[in-house]
This record gives sequence, C-alpha cells and structure tokens, in this order.
Amino acid sequence: MINVRFGVIGLGNMGSFHVDSFPSIKGATLTAICDASQKNLEEAGKKAPSAKRFGSYPEMLAIDSIDAILIATPHVLHPDVAIAALDNGIHVLCEKPLAVTVKQGRAVVEDAARHPELKFGMMFQQRTMPVYCKLRELIVDGELGEISRITWIVTDWFRTWAYYASGGWRATWAGEGGGVLINQCPHNLDLIQWLTGLTPNRVTAVGFVGKTHPIEVEDEVSAILEYPSGAIGHFITSTGAAPGTNRLEIVGDRGRIVAENDKLRFSRTRKSVRETRETSRDAFARMETWEIEIPHDSAELEGHKAVTQNFVNAILKGDPLIATVADGLRQLELGNSILMAALTRQPVELPLDSGAYDQFIADMTKTYGGRKSLKTDSNAKVDMAASFHR
Repeated sequence: MINVRFGVIGLGNMGSFHVDSFPSIKGATLTAICDASQKNLEEAGKKAPSAKRFGSYPEMLAIDSIDAILIATPHVLHPDVAIAALDNGIHVLCEKPLAVTVKQGRAVVEDAARHPELKFGMMFQQRTMPVYCKLRELIVDGELGEISRITWIVTDWFRTWAYYASGGWRATWAGEGGGVLINQCPHNLDLIQWLTGLTPNRVTAVGFVGKTHPIEVEDEVSAILEYPSGAIGHFITSTGAAPGTNRLEIVGDRGRIVAENDKLRFSRTRKSVRETRETSRDAFARMETWEIEIPHDSAELEGHKAVTQNFVNAILKGDPLIATVADGLRQLELGNSILMAALTRQPVELPLDSGAYDQFIADMTKTYGGRKSLKTDSNAKVDMAASFHR
C-alpha cells in the first residue's frame, strides 16, 4: 500500500475540520464521507467533491474503497462504529473519548486485540504540543526525580448556555453520558497519565450537576487522586468559571515544574529534597533552588493533523502511534472514576468496576434525565427561567 484511502464518519464541527485537513496529509486520500444529516453531507461534499457520500456508517464500511476511517460522531456512537470497522478489516482513528463507559471501552480494546493487523489510534492531539512533549521528556529523563504531587487546575473550559443549546444530545446522560469530564477534559485526563507515567488507584471527588447551566450533567468537579507510590493528585475543572485557569504543577524530588500559558517554569532544587529532609542537621534547612524557564520547539504540524499524519505513517511505515486504543481506555477509566466519585461522594477504586459504573449511569439518568431545559432551535435560544441548580 502506498496510499491510505480514508472515510470520515460524522461531519459536525470536528468532522468538518478533519475533512478540510486531508489535502495536507501525505500518503492519504479522502475517498468517503458519512453523516445522517443531508445538510452536513452537502457542506462536506463541497470541500471533498470526489468523496463518496453515505447516510449510514454500515453502508460506508461495506464498500471496498476505504482502508481506514476517522470517527468524529457524537461519542455515544464511537464503540459501535469502531467495532464495525475493525470487523470489516478497516483501520480506526477515533476522536476522543473512546466510549462513554469503561465497559464499552474495554469491549473495543478486546475487539482491537483480535485484529492485531489493524491500527487503532486515538485523537489525543495535545500529546503533540511542544510544551507537553518537553515536559514529558524532562520527567522521563528523571530531571524531576520521583513525583510526589500533581495538581491541574483546568477551568478554562468556559461554555455559555447557548453552547449547550446547540445540540439536543449535548449535556445529557442519554446523549453524552456526562458533562465536562466526558466532553471537555479527556485530553487533560490523558495527559495527566501520559506525562507522569502514573495511574491512580483511588479517587475521591466532589461534583455538581447543573451548577452554572440548566443541564442534567456535571459542569464542575474537584477530585483528589491517590497513587500506589504515595503521590497525590488534584484535578479541578469547570465550564462555568471565567477567567479560566490552565495550570499544571508537578512536584518531585528535585523541585517543581509548572506548565502554564505555553511556558515551562522549573524551580529546581540543587539537591534531593528527600535526602535533605532525612539527613540535614539543620532543623530549618532551606533548599537552594534555581528558577529556570525551559525552552521548547514550535509544532511542525497543527495537533490534529500531526496525529492523522502519524496514523497514516503507522499504516504505511510501521511508525509507533502517538496514542493507542489502550491509551483511550486508560483516559476513559480515569474520567469515569472521577465522575462516579464526584456525584456519589464516595471513594472509587481503580480498576473501575464496570457493572457498578453502569448502575451509576442508570441512577443518574433516572434522577436527572430530562432536566436539561435549553431550547435547541436554529437560533440556539435558551430558556433562562427554566434554570435549575444542584
């Protein structure tokens, strides 16, 4: 194979973006597009006039003129589309998240394992951002030493009521299976594990349903992550706060690194914190610390395009994937665990009990389902009087 023939399934905001990107992807040709909306098909067809159009994904997957698909549907459909593609011998590149529940995600991973000849990549494009690439390099190379604390305040996901009114499926248990954690935060939940190489084994959290929007899912969460090593993590997010903050602080035995505003600031201790703490005869010892701004390169390709190009190279040349289906499951499991802990106000152990999580989703759907009170007409108007808070 010298060229990968692609189909894009789902032609909303992200699907349309991906359709636009294919002319700049080397070794790939967009040969098919798919969406249940005729309007979306027509708009995408103007950008890719030579691509065949399909109103359903089973139709598209049955043709013999695609080698790979890019899934950009609402995420409740991701598992079914992915499994159908794999079972038809088609490579899969999936937008985040992999699925809505860990049970669904595990089913996709199991199916992918039955097709080792096929590539399955995740669209975790923030892994390509130079600031995070450099941060991971520093951690992997041991510059920070053993990690003791990870704190991420990511409240720059501000969304208006009009945003949630822009689609009937948005911010519903049936349509999304959650709110800020399943929609906005998958990249952060992936990065917090990819950067550090650590996965928590216990989560406690506090979350709120419809605190700042008249929706039926969570729009604010604060979580504490516990790690087998004894490290502790904090994850704070919201779609209702402005101005937002995006500050990642990682503390280790050789100081603290802060990633904020596309900059890396390393407060590096000259000596080991642990060694000084345990051996110094000075009761009030002060650590000599060097303040360093760490330089990083600029990105060669926009992040989504970089992931798509990497996926094509993986098929054609055997390059390692930037993010795999296993990475997608790891992110999903952490998100599910935080959500369950946040809304039940009970600790959750990882690995997550998939049956318990499915029951939790059923309980949330029964309790809050139908409580989203935003109009979804063409003008994205909202019913201000119907607001509710939990």
